Amino acid sequence: MPSLFDPIRIGAIEAPNRIFMAPLTRARATRDHVPTPIMVEYYTQRASAGLIISEATGISQEGLGWPYAPGLWNREQVEAWKPVTKAVHEHGGRIVAQLWHMGRMVHSSVTGLQPVAPSAIAAPGYSHTYEGKVPYETPRPLVENDFPRILDDYERAAQHAMEAGFDGIQLHAANGYLIDEFLRDGPNHRTDGYGGSPENRMRFLTEVVDRLTATIGADRTAVRLSPNGDSQGSIDSDPASVFVPAARYLDSKGIAFLELRELGPNDTFGSTDQPKLSPEIRKVFHGPLVLNQEYTRGAAIEAVADGHADAIAFGRKFISNPDLVERLRRDLPLAPDVMKTWYSRGAEGYTDYPSASAAD
Repeated sequence: MPSLFDPIRIGAIEAPNRIFMAPLTRARATRDHVPTPIMVEYYTQRASAGLIISEATGISQEGLGWPYAPGLWNREQVEAWKPVTKAVHEHGGRIVAQLWHMGRMVHSSVTGLQPVAPSAIAAPGYSHTYEGKVPYETPRPLVENDFPRILDDYERAAQHAMEAGFDGIQLHAANGYLIDEFLRDGPNHRTDGYGGSPENRMRFLTEVVDRLTATIGADRTAVRLSPNGDSQGSIDSDPASVFVPAARYLDSKGIAFLELRELGPNDTFGSTDQPKLSPEIRKVFHGPLVLNQEYTRGAAIEAVADGHADAIAFGRKFISNPDLVERLRRDLPLAPDVMKTWYSRGAEGYTDYPSASAAD
C-alpha cells in the first residue's frame, strides 16, 4: 500500500505527496475581496504540500459574506490571484481554488444583499461582519430563475480560476454553506424539485458539478462534502441516504478527488454521534478520496497505509507549520497556532511562523 509521503495523481494533477493543505479562511484580502501581496508569501511558504486547496473564495458578491475573504468574480480579483499561483508553481507547488457560495451564512451588511438559501430558515448563532458578530438573518428562498444565474456564477468563477493560474478548482459543498444546505433535510424544507427526497436534494449539487466539469473538465474539478454531524446548523436526519448516492454520482463524473470533512464524537470544533460515512463512501467512490478532520501524524499514516484514504488534508497544522510535510516526514515537533490571529489583518500569525530549520 502507498505511504503518506508517496506521490499521487489526482485528475490532471501530479501531487508529490499525500499531505494536502486544507482550505483555511484567513481574511487577508481587501474589503473589495481582492487578494493582497502578503497572500503570495503565505501560500509560497506552504508550496511543499502535495496540493494546496485555497481558502474558500467567493463566486459572487451575493455568496461572499466573510469580511476580507477573496473572490473570483471580477478581473481585479483574477489579476491579483496570478502572483499567488505563479509563486506557488515557481516553488514546485500545486494549488486549486475552492469555490464558495455561503448561502444563508452571510449578512446583508457585508454583501449588500439579502442572504439566499433553500428555505427561509435562519442559521443559528452569529455572522461575522465588519462591525462584529451579529445574528444571522432569515434568508430568501431561491426561486426558479435564481438557479441559472448562480450556475453562471460558478461557471464564471471556474473560468476565472483557470485564467488566474490555478491547477483546478474544488467545489465547496460542505460545512453548512449553500450546496450543503440543499443536501440536508434540516435546512431544506422545499417541496419542489430541489427538496424532499434525497435525489431532489442532490439536484443542485449535480447541476453545479455538471456545469463545472463541462467548463474546465472533470480532471480539474474536485468536491468537498461534510457528510455527518451538524455544520453551522445544517444537519441531516439520515446522512447515508443522501451522501452515499452523492458520492456515487461524483464517481460517475470522474472528478479529480473527493474530500470529506468528517466530525468525530470528541473533536475540538464540533462533534457528533452520527457515524463517519467514509467507509460507505469508499465503496461507491473509486477516485482519490481525501479525508480531513484532526488527523495526527500516526492516524494519517495509518489511514493511507490501510487504504481508508488516498490522502489527508491538514488545516490548522498548516497555519503554524509552513513546512508541515517535512515535519511529518521527519517526525519533528509541530508548532502551535494562535487562534486570535486566524482572521486578523497582518503578518502576525500568518507569514511569521518559522520553518523547523529556521527555528533551530
